Amino acid sequence: MKKLFILSFIFFLTTELFAQQTSTDAIKQTINTMLDAMRKGDSTLLRSVLAKDMELQSISTDKMGKVSMSNKSADGLVTQIGTPHTAVYDERIVFGGIKIDGPLASVWAPYKFYLGDTFSHCGVNFFQLAKTGGGWKIIHIGFTVRTDNCKN
Repeated sequence: MKKLFILSFIFFLTTELFAQQTSTDAIKQTINTMLDAMRKGDSTLLRSVLAKDMELQSISTDKMGKVSMSNKSADGLVTQIGTPHTAVYDERIVFGGIKIDGPLASVWAPYKFYLGDTFSHCGVNFFQLAKTGGGWKIIHIGFTVRTDNCKN
């Protein structure tokens, strides 16, 4: 009986670990699809990974230390990305912590943003995602914007 309990427990842990890893990979793929859409200027691809009511909030500090926030809707982001522009929007991220609780996930991801080959700014993205019938969708992005301490 003890052996059966131990085997069952190990099976449970392995199954949970596999499910967590699968979700983590799917979450990363959703975010990478968003970044690919930005590079391509592809509003249809971008829309495929955003929840309809997704919000985007940027936080920056000016030279005087004043903090400002700006908000953008999913439609605003899709329009910005899909509008023709000369330089490629190339955002390069590093996945930090990914936390998952059932259908809700949060991702901390430092980034560097380039316009074509020219460095523009850096910061940290904070993604919130929800698992839907259509897979993981981005429901909120908060990010900082700065030009110092970027370690190019």
